[in-house]
Amino acid sequence: MLTVHHLGKSQSERIVWLCEELAIPYELKVYTRDPVTRLAPPEYKALHPLGTAPIINDGGIVLAESTAIVEYILAKHGKGALAPASGDAAFVDYLYWFHFSNGSLQPSLMRSMVLSRANVPADNPTVQFADARRKHGLGLVEKRLGAADYLAGDALTAADIVAVFSLTTMRLFFPFDLSPYPNILAYLKRIGARDAYRRAMKKGDPDMAPMLT
Repeated sequence: MLTVHHLGKSQSERIVWLCEELAIPYELKVYTRDPVTRLAPPEYKALHPLGTAPIINDGGIVLAESTAIVEYILAKHGKGALAPASGDAAFVDYLYWFHFSNGSLQPSLMRSMVLSRANVPADNPTVQFADARRKHGLGLVEKRLGAADYLAGDALTAADIVAVFSLTTMRLFFPFDLSPYPNILAYLKRIGARDAYRRAMKKGDPDMAPMLT
């Protein structure tokens, strides 16, 4: 059976949500962050040389990296769900937004988080550059969600499953205000209404209310 190793309050929530959307059987193992370092505990780091969430086991396969895991699960268990075919009109948008989150948006948030934790002054050019990149990325998402209900078009896809962490749980680590982005907020309301999303968050992080506002 597919085993999802979920580190609490981390990007591995994407994989739990994906499995719930696909309604596939899986075993969920939840790990708690170290209370001091807020990093993964040693038993999680021992699962894979990368040592970061998410990680899955499937038979003899051990796989890390959230987008690689999403693609693997879709290919093996998806039966065509949550990913438009190459001939579909939504395919190019799906492909772009699927890779946008970890390729552009999440790195910009991480950069801002690191600079904030290092107490680099707000007038530092590096901070100003990071802020501009982050706001530009959020602006692109906002514009897209003004034109479509979901990132690839009218229906939820794996592109959304990859994207939502950056707009929600990531704000535990780097708080930022979504009030300038009404389309994103409306989108998160739609996400929060999905039974599969609610089940995933309750199973993976029962002590945390999803950060949808």
